[in-house]
Amino acid sequence: MAIKVLLIEDDPMVREVNRQFIEKVEDFEVIAMCKNGVEGFQKILECKPDLVFMDIFMPEQDGLSTLRKIRSEYLPVDCIAVTAANDLQTIQQILHLGVYDYIMKPFTFERMQQTLLNYKKFKHVSAETRILNQEELDNLIHPHGNMENRETKSGHLPEELPKGFNRSTLNKVLHYLKEAENGASADDVAAAIGVARVTARRYLDFLEKQNMVSVDVHYGGIGRPINQYFIQKGN
Repeated sequence: MAIKVLLIEDDPMVREVNRQFIEKVEDFEVIAMCKNGVEGFQKILECKPDLVFMDIFMPEQDGLSTLRKIRSEYLPVDCIAVTAANDLQTIQQILHLGVYDYIMKPFTFERMQQTLLNYKKFKHVSAETRILNQEELDNLIHPHGNMENRETKSGHLPEELPKGFNRSTLNKVLHYLKEAENGASADDVAAAIGVARVTARRYLDFLEKQNMVSVDVHYGGIGRPINQYFIQKGN
């Protein structure tokens, strides 16, 4: 049985990307899309979705107000924040309102896919009327392991790189990041080692997945946010 999803996002382009990402994952169906919290709340009442994907910065009624309204009405719906909001105060407020997950923009399909797969498992277990032991509960709440294992650790490179990756280029990216005290963007790396920006971004994303680098999203006054990459300590 498909998991019914409601999308609440004011940017039509982002809304469509989110819809495509969600529906690429088996057993998920986007049943409605809204551009603000006012419309979204009404759709929750009408459509009774299982899951709401919601932005925080929206006109008319933002995501925080909508979450508060959902919780005050005790509506049986799970929520995931998919948003550019990255300040600690906002994040804490959203977490206090009981979201299942918090995904920062920009994000990859793999990040959203993992959340959806975790949520599907959560829904499956939740539908069973049985008592859980501690191990089962830990696996449900922390699907990637216990809290100690989830702490950020230094990574390592696999012996065999994915198809299309060059060891020499990868080493150049790592060397440049190690020398960049304040981190570097994909444009910085591309210019420094003489490759296209899209190539630099591929290598940086790969290193992030290997826990070799961390990413900090910088928001300027105008234009798209910029990912700033930093070498992880110990690498």
